[in-house]
Amino acid sequence: MEIDDEKMQVDDGVDEISPMTLGHYYQHLFPHALYYKWLNYNGKLATTEFTHREFNFTIKDGIYLRYQSFKDSEEFQRELLRLSPSKIDIGAIFTAPPKHAKSLQPGVFKPVSKELVFDIDMTDYDEIRTCCQGGDICAKCWRFMTVAMHVLDRALREDFGFTKIMWAYSGRRGVHCWVCDERARKLDDPGRKAVAGYLSLIRGGAEQGKKVSLTQRSAQHPHIVRSLEIVEEYFEDVLLVDQEILLTRDRWTKVLNALPDEELRQTMDAQWSKRPDRSSVDKWSELIDAVDKRAAKKGAKFGLNTFERDLMLQMTYPRLDENVTTHVNHLLKSPFCIHPKTGRVCTPIAADQFDSFDPFAVPTLAQLLREVNEASSQSGSAAKSTSMAPYIGVFEDFVSKVLPTPVASQPSLDF
Repeated sequence: MEIDDEKMQVDDGVDEISPMTLGHYYQHLFPHALYYKWLNYNGKLATTEFTHREFNFTIKDGIYLRYQSFKDSEEFQRELLRLSPSKIDIGAIFTAPPKHAKSLQPGVFKPVSKELVFDIDMTDYDEIRTCCQGGDICAKCWRFMTVAMHVLDRALREDFGFTKIMWAYSGRRGVHCWVCDERARKLDDPGRKAVAGYLSLIRGGAEQGKKVSLTQRSAQHPHIVRSLEIVEEYFEDVLLVDQEILLTRDRWTKVLNALPDEELRQTMDAQWSKRPDRSSVDKWSELIDAVDKRAAKKGAKFGLNTFERDLMLQMTYPRLDENVTTHVNHLLKSPFCIHPKTGRVCTPIAADQFDSFDPFAVPTLAQLLREVNEASSQSGSAAKSTSMAPYIGVFEDFVSKVLPTPVASQPSLDF
């Protein structure tokens, strides 16, 4: 993926984000018809999947409007244009339209279903990444998201049999995953917690040195074996070359803290302190050689023989925000929002584009409105005349897979 290594800063176009410019976006560019088909899970007639769905709008001055719901696509579109929300959050489907929540008896209004969702945020990699911190991202650290999408997508498809999966760029520093199979949407909280637990591997806070400790049996699980194969493909380029995790003493100390052998930690620290200018690739090779020799001498009970495997997973495996996944009524930012910090659209990512997806190429609101003005004399869809066209195409392909397959007409028995 050839994209600029310069960190993503707040785009100049964010100054132009206002109710007026957002109104233009919702009128000319937001994919209303496709969006409705997706969340309605039906092409035309409104279902409870849509009418009982909770939407949350953030409008001017940060006012947060909860429990919004709409009877059909037309009402939803009218309210988008009227309120011009700076953010849309999608919630669960309830036992009744959420707009009536306050008038219902306690216990009557309950969430019953929602897509199985995942949220991966770059800030959860701050203890590992050396190129950026906080809200900043660059081409180097974005590759953590690339690995995360590969690992989780394979697991969701191969281990759970899900097929209706949409990945989306958050607009700034992370990715979201929407699993839309009916089985996934109907999972209760314990079921969602079980899925999240199955897919979570990193345990412990920033102060804990070793965060992955696999038993011999768990390491042989197909999900772990497959994930390790993916991780190994990226580890050297991402962690050793791009992030240079062993370049300085501050950095290599974090890695050595995961070693279960204090004597070996001190030996490697002293060795590298004499030659600090050696590359992380060279230091990693020296470390693994030293670990292998120590393990052969002391035996498996010291945990050294699994050090390389566990540390590679610890530094590269996806870091999930489990709270987002485990509760049916948890909200998640909608695709096709405009991120208020960068001005970029929250766009879908196709499964065959994980490695090529460029967050820096995602259009901003200001860019799109300029393109709409330039294309105003042309006929056809405004969105398909702008930089949003490829992302609309990805969404269109996804929605076509979500909609129910038409039942083939039976042959006539009339003679």
